[in-house]
Amino acid sequence: MADYLQFDGPPWVIPLLAVLLLLLVLLLIRYIRGGRNALRRAYNEISFERIESLIIPSADEGEIQVDQLMLTSQGLLIVDIKDVSGTVFGSDKMQDWAVISEQRRYTFPNPQPMLYDRIAAVRQIVREVPVAGRIVFLDGAEFTKGVPGLVCTLEELVDEFGEPDKKAAKFKIEAFMPHWELIQKAAETSKVR
Repeated sequence: MADYLQFDGPPWVIPLLAVLLLLLVLLLIRYIRGGRNALRRAYNEISFERIESLIIPSADEGEIQVDQLMLTSQGLLIVDIKDVSGTVFGSDKMQDWAVISEQRRYTFPNPQPMLYDRIAAVRQIVREVPVAGRIVFLDGAEFTKGVPGLVCTLEELVDEFGEPDKKAAKFKIEAFMPHWELIQKAAETSKVR
């Protein structure tokens, strides 16, 4: 067994390999955290307040889950995140969308109908406030045949809903705040049922 552990090379090679391995691990951790930080930064640029994993009454009978609901200077924004890698084939009228990457090919249901349901549910609660929704595909996705409606990248989301002057938008936020509280109350009521 000791024969396998012997190394006849220069003594500096093993420490160098250990340092390179450590750097590789640190870069991998930074890459993974970087994606989450970019998402968090985008949320901070867009929203004045945010609720995650909200359950509210749906427009028809029952309840519906909203992954991200944000109070923005333009109204309320529902965000669905899709973290896929590869070429995405989808359109407004397709029932299933396909992702083709080097490793595999798979399909998933068109996310637009559920987003429309979420928008309708939020609008039912806050009738006088603009409600928008976006499906955000993170950096690994590429649409080569055109981008369907309500689909964007994180950068496009910030460009569309970001508020460069948060102080100037305060009066809009104050006007939206009673409606935001209605959403929070509706979510609390859904939990009690």
